[in-house]
Amino acid sequence: MPAFSPWLFLAIAIIFEIAGTSFLKLSDGFTKWGWGGASIFCYWICFAFLAVAITKIPVGIAYAIWSGVGIMAITIIGWLAFKQSLSWPQLGFIALICIGAIGLNLTSSHDANAHDKAEIPANPAQ
Repeated sequence: MPAFSPWLFLAIAIIFEIAGTSFLKLSDGFTKWGWGGASIFCYWICFAFLAVAITKIPVGIAYAIWSGVGIMAITIIGWLAFKQSLSWPQLGFIALICIGAIGLNLTSSHDANAHDKAEIPANPAQ
């Protein structure tokens, strides 16, 4: 059986986070229980996959990518599906989030054991 890809698990976590947040919006403050339940289910799946992904990807890198991609996707969904407006400065700041997520991914090792070889010591006093 091939080893799992932590990056695939992170991607699945992101997909479920985006779905969960979209369903949360549709739940109208949990007044529509079907959408609220779907949101909770998606977040549950999301965190299950994220928990496995961070066993091999450094938590700071995984969380930055997870949240950055989620922010970008939900902003686009909000604009397209929920007709929420965006200003040029907001788009600029979202672009900065995108640049940061891409930069973290490009500068991170994709070696599954790389998280054990930190560039910065865990305890700077050593």
